[in-house]
Amino acid sequence: MNTPAHLIFGLAAFGKVDAPSVTAAALAGALIPDLTLYLMAGTHLLLLGTDPQVVFGQLYFSERWQAIFRIDNSIVLWGMGLVFAIWARSVWAIALCGAALLHLGLDFLLHHDDGRAHFWPLTTWKFRSPVSYWDPNHYGQIVGLIEIAVSLALCAVLWRRFRGRAMRGLIALLALAETVPAILFSIMFAAT
Repeated sequence: MNTPAHLIFGLAAFGKVDAPSVTAAALAGALIPDLTLYLMAGTHLLLLGTDPQVVFGQLYFSERWQAIFRIDNSIVLWGMGLVFAIWARSVWAIALCGAALLHLGLDFLLHHDDGRAHFWPLTTWKFRSPVSYWDPNHYGQIVGLIEIAVSLALCAVLWRRFRGRAMRGLIALLALAETVPAILFSIMFAAT
């Protein structure tokens, strides 16, 4: 799934209206599994000027990058964190680990050939889902529309749940971040 969708899902599942630290932890947990990708890809694309084809066609699949992804995308490690958080009765840590595990569970189901080794350190095996959130060869157009529809429905739920201006601004921003790229891509590719 796209990162904005992960943030929306994590916020809907684990955010709490009267607990800003729990809500922040839910957002952080939903983001952390993608954070190293943004940092490494951003460094190459924006600072080093590496061609996007190289970043996403070679570096993404390189052993060095995959070794890093194994850590922040490990269901095993996040699961251990969740068990500890529950044992400690830490609501914010439960939100953090729960949102990360939700992110990883959805990624596990929606990545075909670009998935990660979610069960590291036990194994480096990668599940090749028959469906993809983006790849049209694996129902990406359908799954992508479902992702957007569910994300917008959850944004409506979040809008009703959170009344503060800052949170509503964040919800609106997440809704835009989830929908605008799809609209732009459909316009760009319709013109060609």
